[in-house]
Amino acid sequence: MSTAGDTTTQVIDLGPVQVAYTESGSGEPLILIHGGESDRNAFRVLFPHLGDGIRAIAYDQRDSGETVNPDEPYVVADMAQDLASFIAVLGLEKAHILGVSFGGAVAIHTALRHPERVASVTLVATLPRAAGAIDRASEVGELSPEKRRAAMFDLLFTPEGMRSNPDLAGFGTRALTERPRELMARRIAAVRDHDVIDQLPTVQVPALVIHGTDDPIAPFALAELTAERIPGAVLRPIPGGRHGIATEYAAEVAAHVRQFIGLGPA
Repeated sequence: MSTAGDTTTQVIDLGPVQVAYTESGSGEPLILIHGGESDRNAFRVLFPHLGDGIRAIAYDQRDSGETVNPDEPYVVADMAQDLASFIAVLGLEKAHILGVSFGGAVAIHTALRHPERVASVTLVATLPRAAGAIDRASEVGELSPEKRRAAMFDLLFTPEGMRSNPDLAGFGTRALTERPRELMARRIAAVRDHDVIDQLPTVQVPALVIHGTDDPIAPFALAELTAERIPGAVLRPIPGGRHGIATEYAAEVAAHVRQFIGLGPA
């Protein structure tokens, strides 16, 4: 185990997968599930905004960061099983889960398949189906590293945010994980058939949908559809936000999450 500031980084054995994770704080357990192009470090900006009363746990998915998994294909249902097992092995009966983009697909599949392990689900910049977005991700993934970063910044952050907060570019560079092409292709293949639109009415856990109204990857209309179809779901728009709202609008996202799980201001 290593420590960095008030966080601890550990590895937990789930059998075929050894999961690396970082946690900070104490209180209500909140599992953070990163997007397709990143790893657990994508939540470094969000962590401090979550505030007191939350035990924030960010982990590396398969083919991400320091997690070790078999060199074989998998599907998003396998990643949902990983998350359910992760919660159990941590010794938790249930946990709140928050998924961003690709991680949101993992989160919603976990809520559908393993509701006994989920206290609530928060979907940030998440699509209820992968069709369309997956082709765009594949196109960006084929670019050279320099062009890929530039394209991703434009998809993730607003021009105003980039001008007013130069740290966004530096953070984005660190958060985008450089994977071998075959691993990125395997991750894209895992989520290619993701489509839960018809299953959304069967979600049994409290749900929060946070979405940028100008998201170029995940159209806001699909976030509205998600919130409409999940019974009792709460929709919190981020006006003008793009796909990287968990970073650019971290304080606002954290405030919505705290309110949703019953905590006061940070």
